[in-house]
Amino acid sequence: MADFEWAIVRAFNTFFEEEKIEAIAYRLRQARFSAQHMDVLVDSRYPEYYLAIECKSLSMEGPLYFKQHFSPDQIDRESRFIELSGRTGVLAIEFRGGRGRSKSARLIPWSVLKEIRDSGASCLSIETLESYPEIPRSRGCYRLSHAIISEVYSACRYRCGDHI
Repeated sequence: MADFEWAIVRAFNTFFEEEKIEAIAYRLRQARFSAQHMDVLVDSRYPEYYLAIECKSLSMEGPLYFKQHFSPDQIDRESRFIELSGRTGVLAIEFRGGRGRSKSARLIPWSVLKEIRDSGASCLSIETLESYPEIPRSRGCYRLSHAIISEVYSACRYRCGDHI
């Protein structure tokens, strides 16, 4: 998992540097006996880049099950952090393709994850996951763009006090 978190940090910081955007992404260290707020934070004066990112790395492409892939209170705890911090929440999900298949990753608005979980569904379906932008890879690294970030940001309904 930590590899994917670092890959997301690297992708954001490379994007910011190349586009000359004043922002920085960093990974939060996980404390041994306390709950972590989110995996990656992005600080910026621009709301579009003021993010809290939860990373999930799955061994195969398929649904993301809430009970299997999240601890019992994780979604509620992280939703509260997003609300209190004023950040835009994002789920970054990586599918490790396995032998002979390349990795792929997508960015999903946290509000979508929370809305579907709160509706009583057991998972985010593969159709839902595939409806959000895939992060392209180049030379083994994920490559972000304005288009990808803007698409996810505009789809977020759980930002800056705008609750579901």
